[in-house]
Amino acid sequence: MLLGVVVLLYALTSSVLDRASITGPMVLVAVGAVLGPGGADLLHLSVRADSLKVLAEVSLALILFGDASSLTTTGARSQAGVTGRLLGIGLPLTIALGTVACHLLFPGIGWAACALVGSLLAPTDAALGLAVVTNPAVPEGVRETLSIESGLNDGLATPFVYFFLALTLAERTHGHWVHAGVDLAVGVGVGAGVGLAAGWLSAWACRTWTVESRARQLAVLTSGLLCYAAALAAGGNGFVAAYVAGFAFTLGSRGALAHARELADDAGTLSSLAVWLLFGVAAVGPVLAGGISWAAVGYAALSLTIVRMVPVALALVGTGTRAVTVAFLGWFGPRGLASVVFLIVATDTIPASPVVQTLGQVGTWTILASVVLHGLSSRPLATAFGRAVGSGGDVPQGRFTVARRRPAVGPGAAGTAQTVPGGSQ
Repeated sequence: MLLGVVVLLYALTSSVLDRASITGPMVLVAVGAVLGPGGADLLHLSVRADSLKVLAEVSLALILFGDASSLTTTGARSQAGVTGRLLGIGLPLTIALGTVACHLLFPGIGWAACALVGSLLAPTDAALGLAVVTNPAVPEGVRETLSIESGLNDGLATPFVYFFLALTLAERTHGHWVHAGVDLAVGVGVGAGVGLAAGWLSAWACRTWTVESRARQLAVLTSGLLCYAAALAAGGNGFVAAYVAGFAFTLGSRGALAHARELADDAGTLSSLAVWLLFGVAAVGPVLAGGISWAAVGYAALSLTIVRMVPVALALVGTGTRAVTVAFLGWFGPRGLASVVFLIVATDTIPASPVVQTLGQVGTWTILASVVLHGLSSRPLATAFGRAVGSGGDVPQGRFTVARRRPAVGPGAAGTAQTVPGGSQ
């Protein structure tokens, strides 16, 4: 009931909060922290609680499926060069740099656990910078790049997270990391097979019978959940399966249900809001109440700046992208729902130890800092960036769309946008 009240109040005041650069995750995390054990102590929930884990995992599975199924678009292809560099070069470098930074600050937890920290905090979440990816002042190519990167990197980071989680467990329980490889392989196989079959059947039904819009949306939603559940039943990784299934579903349906994702998107959004509230209760409140860990805060600062921005800059070397755009892309790498879910899974899986305590502190401080800083800065920085790149000047070589803005002639006057071949910000 509390979740419904909070979400309703946020929805009713969202326009006012949006103008103040206050996002939904900021509100829900704050409410959770205030009402949880670290505040009024009205809500009680542990990070290891089964209910929180199930809700978080289902939310991420839906989002992974939806992101993958929606990214076979012209926009994705047009920005393939830039996003390919960010994902193929930037993401591995971010994980590596995050691992080194963690080892420098927490050498006692071992390299495997540090690599786990680096990988679970590498994925970005465009939803935390919604004012950026929806702001028409920001060139379309930049918005597409941030959206596509965040839509793909959580799925690409999943194998790294589970591999390093397996290594961390092996160090402490004498297990074997090969099981992680088997789980990932099973997830890929189940996701591809079930996703293709579900997509083909859905498209066949739409061609053969008159299937109403709501039924099409239900088919997309249940296909995502089915692929996730099938992978778990087969002993595979459900997140990998959901991600692969999103691509396979689109291939199997040949895009016939491309406009029927609204229900799945809404379900993922609502469940993610619940996860943010519970994250505030189970993680943020206790961490804040336990006092400030300066090492964890230091890692959070490094993670949101050097660990993210240096790999982005290196990935874009040779593209002709202007420094202001490199800095903008580097800053807007918020850590969101994927990192929350990976953190919950990791702390639930690893036996109680100093490693778990470090994971909880570092992950919570980094995600909390991202929620606040990226949320507050998204609107003003997006507006300033749009003014900077839309005011003329040299246009280096690249693949971004350049916004040519005419002087405003009155309230609400809109600029015009045009695509400049080889243009970049």
